Amino acid sequence: MGPWHCLLLLTLLAGALRAQQQQFMEYVERRLTLLEERISQWHDQSSRYSTELRDFKNQVLGMLETAEKEREAMRSEAESAAVRVDRLEREVDYLETQNPAPPCVEVDETLMEKQVATAKQRKNEKYTKLTDCSDTIASVRAMKILKRFGSISGLWTKDAAGNSEKIYVFDGTANDTVYVFPRMREFTLFSATRKAARIKLPYPWVGTGHLVYDGHLYYIRQQGPFQVIKFNLANKTVVDSSVFPAEEQIPVFGLSPFTYIEVAADEEGLWAIYATKEDEKNICLAKLDPTSLDIEQMWDTPCPRENAEGAFVVCGALHVVYNTRLPSRSRVQCVFDVSGTLAPEDDNWRFSSHAREAS
Repeated sequence: MGPWHCLLLLTLLAGALRAQQQQFMEYVERRLTLLEERISQWHDQSSRYSTELRDFKNQVLGMLETAEKEREAMRSEAESAAVRVDRLEREVDYLETQNPAPPCVEVDETLMEKQVATAKQRKNEKYTKLTDCSDTIASVRAMKILKRFGSISGLWTKDAAGNSEKIYVFDGTANDTVYVFPRMREFTLFSATRKAARIKLPYPWVGTGHLVYDGHLYYIRQQGPFQVIKFNLANKTVVDSSVFPAEEQIPVFGLSPFTYIEVAADEEGLWAIYATKEDEKNICLAKLDPTSLDIEQMWDTPCPRENAEGAFVVCGALHVVYNTRLPSRSRVQCVFDVSGTLAPEDDNWRFSSHAREAS
């Protein structure tokens, strides 16, 4: 191969290399340009997102300020409404005091005819000695909330026959534990069960109709038929138990479906408030022997179960408290007097709210 041929070949190779280099540089420039465009687009989007986020933050802050102002306004309106309702309740209290509703007092005439001599003796001796039943309850004012504790239903009580300051709490409608607070102060000031002793009962209790009386706990157990258990709180032992002699029992209060028997106490001792299918519209009453738990006497009262939420016994008279399905103003609307010691004009009372979850 001559020198001219070599020179020509080198010239061709150099031209091809320059063309490839030019194409490569153009490709690199296109990629760099595209990358710069993407970086610029990302920067624009980032700036836009940052601006939108800042605007959204300012909008949320404004909404929060508005919501806080509205909350304060609603709180002020609620406080004002509470004051007006309180004033209205006091006015209604005054009006009902000036214009009392006709009492619903039923007296067991048969019992009075059969036991008139005994009744007179008991009134003259027992009532005079233990308590003056001529000084009856004058009124029951508005409900006072002492503490919110545990379940929405339950019972708190003191010893009905003693001077003990202990508070006994039954949390819920079925359990086997009773909380004991040494005084009302510990019950109201401390959280839940922090200052409470616990008594674990040998048998579980049901409902909210239990009673502490003269150092003993009388509570309801359900194992087939209902039983009344007498439990000594000092030595933590069962003293006695008795199957309640009533068949086909139903909840005693229409607004308290979890309570089948309510044990109550007054100047004469223990009572049991219950209901059966035999007379499912009305409440029944029984006198209990606190020592043996035997039934001394039973009555079918004219007090209806419907809309009843609780009951208590004072001076041998059953007082039944009524309300509505939607909690309203509770009233004592039926009094069944087995001894004839309650004057009809003594029955003009009412509550201001549901009372079945406290004692």
